[in-house]
Amino acid sequence: MTLPGFFGGFKVTLKQVLEPRVTNEYPKQKAPKQPRLHGRHVLNRYEDGLEKCIGCELCAAVCPADCIYVRGLDNPPDDPVSPGERYGFVYEINYLRCIHCDMCVEACPTEAITESKMFEFSFTNRADAIYTKRELVVGDDGRPQQLPWEDWREGDDRHTSAWMRATSPSGNAAYEGEVQWSGELGYGIRPAEGGQVGERDDKATGSIPLRQVARSKIPRRSGGSVR
Repeated sequence: MTLPGFFGGFKVTLKQVLEPRVTNEYPKQKAPKQPRLHGRHVLNRYEDGLEKCIGCELCAAVCPADCIYVRGLDNPPDDPVSPGERYGFVYEINYLRCIHCDMCVEACPTEAITESKMFEFSFTNRADAIYTKRELVVGDDGRPQQLPWEDWREGDDRHTSAWMRATSPSGNAAYEGEVQWSGELGYGIRPAEGGQVGERDDKATGSIPLRQVARSKIPRRSGGSVR
């Protein structure tokens, strides 16, 4: 190896030394999350408190990782759990298998299961990784159950699976942005996510344009320091 070639091997290293450092004070400071991030699941309820899950088991059937286990049961006539004939008696998600593909959300006919933007959670044993219905169903205020090992931040629960609410039946542009779902306990009728048209309310839906997210990750110099 010649001498110029030897020093040429350090070109990448020397170049990085002069570049600004990108350091976030994690977990206190976090980068903005993608608008359609797939995080931890929640089981929603109607505004009157009834569960949206009707125990149809379509989510379990479509799951490619076979991580969802559902068993439906007939609703008791005197005290129904859901407005349908059946309800989800058993609902479990094994997060050791889940790949957060969101196919369960797409298959659900009642929008009972959605995904939040909370993805930072870890387990000390395998039993904690299997979320049961008691942990997945939202509380009486409509907010997800916050378990001790989950790091929830503002907005992680409000904007769930917004991409689903942007789709139009058969791709019909006339229905783009039109609300076609029922209200949820604690949140009411969630606004539709804006598509490619100009009619959109990113503040209401929590959507962040992809270019804005990319710009927030570019390091900047200010007063001789790196942020």
